[in-house]
Amino acid sequence: MVTFFRALAIAVVVTLIPITSAFAENVAGGLVHEVKGGVLVHDMDNMWSSFRREGGADINAEVIFAPSLDILGGKVRPALGASVNTSGDTSKIYLDARWEYGADNGLFFAFGVGGAIHNGEEHLVSSNKKALGSKILFHIPIEIGYHIDTHHGVSVYFDHISNAYTQTENEGLDTLGLRYGYRY
Repeated sequence: MVTFFRALAIAVVVTLIPITSAFAENVAGGLVHEVKGGVLVHDMDNMWSSFRREGGADINAEVIFAPSLDILGGKVRPALGASVNTSGDTSKIYLDARWEYGADNGLFFAFGVGGAIHNGEEHLVSSNKKALGSKILFHIPIEIGYHIDTHHGVSVYFDHISNAYTQTENEGLDTLGLRYGYRY
């Protein structure tokens, strides 16, 4: 299963990296608003849990689709992404509704809610594996960044997956890192 997620992540990243802006705009055909990629710290300590069971880094890739709704001064768009762990620990694929507000000076803030499917453990089987309680989890991302120009942006990205206490075991898993984005 780990090999499947690694192959999927490599395929997604290779597909998403724009070779040139002209080529990428023609391929996107108005369906894709932005692609993002980055490196995230896997299973970081946070305010909800004070322990790490898993390690390594996550390679993250995400496609944000163009159709949008205007809500509260921002845009809501669907986002599809994957994070693959470099140490063979929990990897995930997610689908979110993502709200983004962008200021005129290039700063932006985004928040999402959605679902994720992972290849980790549901129950505690080892002291170095998270007990996530379910294969299907809630996914909550938060991102703060800066659009350098019309196409390029950088950001700090945080996400959390858990079953929101719908199961007995709910250790949750958090990542934090840096991402680059290319807007069409």
